[in-house]
Amino acid sequence: MPETPDAVVVGSGPNGLSAAIRLAQAGRSVTVCEAAATPGGGARSAELTLPGFVHDPFAAVFPIAAASPFFRGLDLKHHGLTMIEPPAALAHPLDDGRAVMLYRSVNRTAGGLGADRDVYARLIESLVNDAELLAHDLLAPPRDVRHPLASARFGLQGIRSAAGFACSHFHGDEARALLAGNAAHAFLPLEAPLTAGFGLLLTILGHAVGWPLPRGGAGQLSIALLSVLEGLGGEVRVNHPVHRWGELPPAPTVFFDTDPRQIAAIAGRRLPWWFRARLRRHRYGPGVFKIDYALDGPVPWTAPECLEAGTVHIGGSLEEIAEAEAAVARNRIPERPFVLASQPSLFDATRAPEGRHTFWAYCHVPAGCDVDMTDHIERQIERFAPGFRDRVLARHVMSPRDLEAANANLVGGAINGGVQDLKTFIAWAGSWPSPYATPNPSIYRCSAATPPGGGVHGMCGYHAAEFALRRGRSRKTSERLRGASV
Repeated sequence: MPETPDAVVVGSGPNGLSAAIRLAQAGRSVTVCEAAATPGGGARSAELTLPGFVHDPFAAVFPIAAASPFFRGLDLKHHGLTMIEPPAALAHPLDDGRAVMLYRSVNRTAGGLGADRDVYARLIESLVNDAELLAHDLLAPPRDVRHPLASARFGLQGIRSAAGFACSHFHGDEARALLAGNAAHAFLPLEAPLTAGFGLLLTILGHAVGWPLPRGGAGQLSIALLSVLEGLGGEVRVNHPVHRWGELPPAPTVFFDTDPRQIAAIAGRRLPWWFRARLRRHRYGPGVFKIDYALDGPVPWTAPECLEAGTVHIGGSLEEIAEAEAAVARNRIPERPFVLASQPSLFDATRAPEGRHTFWAYCHVPAGCDVDMTDHIERQIERFAPGFRDRVLARHVMSPRDLEAANANLVGGAINGGVQDLKTFIAWAGSWPSPYATPNPSIYRCSAATPPGGGVHGMCGYHAAEFALRRGRSRKTSERLRGASV
């Protein structure tokens, strides 16, 4: 690695590493600066509770990673990554003792949806057939749509609210609850536009690629990405926080896989005041309250089929989930929060000592909320798994403030990179020359605050690097043309 690299990337999350890899693929020398002792950003693993219990403090289940065009092209399996696909992507228990299941098979899933079986199969099958095309366009910048017919078919449904879409298409509680739980990943009220799109995308991915878990923990994805980068000559410097520009290694180009306010603070007057003000106005959205558990056995779900699923949505009906998410949007604590949960040790023996299990659960809360949600979450779990508390050996609790302290990008505990509503998508589409560019041609943005937004997919970093490379090629071409005309 030369003393002065061609580019520095601040932050070694999946987007930062992806930006670095794409630059290195193009022959650029790259140095990544990571504040923590362990690279990976939101894709890390740690023993949070008891020795031998491997937990994922942040991201844990990776459907969008499995669909990411960039990750799919890196042959991460060759670099040691093994993705485990549970028998079912998702379980959504109901109060009558049953659970709605999302399987890879559309027909098998539809078979559990009662009167909505045929409607679901017709609606979802056509979208699943377009999954690869949609993965490209939905994970691309707004102006880079290459499959307009497939995207238009999806967009006509996805632009709607999840509540409106579910109630207009489905008549039973099962299908409505399934879509509502998936749509709640948007961190928006289910009455908001575009929430149907979030729900449909995660449903489609469940059928097309599953909702897989990295064997050994989320950190294994970062280890594989690091292996790719190092094989291309890139380097990562850990324990290297950057608070001021002078703490950066000298380089002609800098990419920030950080939240927007950090860019404004670090770049200072290298960016104009009006752009720094815009960065500081970034909307982060609700936060998360998360608990990691060490258990002495499997979660005792009333519906035993929940033990087949990598992810469990705990929230009952569409109406209940909508009420909980609406409360959070109004900066209130939901009495019965929507809870997302997973027990990875059911499918990965490396996560816990023999006979023991890891489990995590989190709910949405107002940003920066300091209310202890442990009892709220555990009452929801006990509602569908009586006796759960008796299985708990240890807990590790992270409030929104704890999450931000552990990862500075998670401002107020927000894990989605920012509010991804219609206003944000319009702003991204109108960004010129690119949502990754800044007024300083040496500074680029590549975090989840840029398109396509939150999720472990690396596409924000890839697109930022690709834009910078195209801009560099264009500049060199212009210089050659000017030289030829002299």
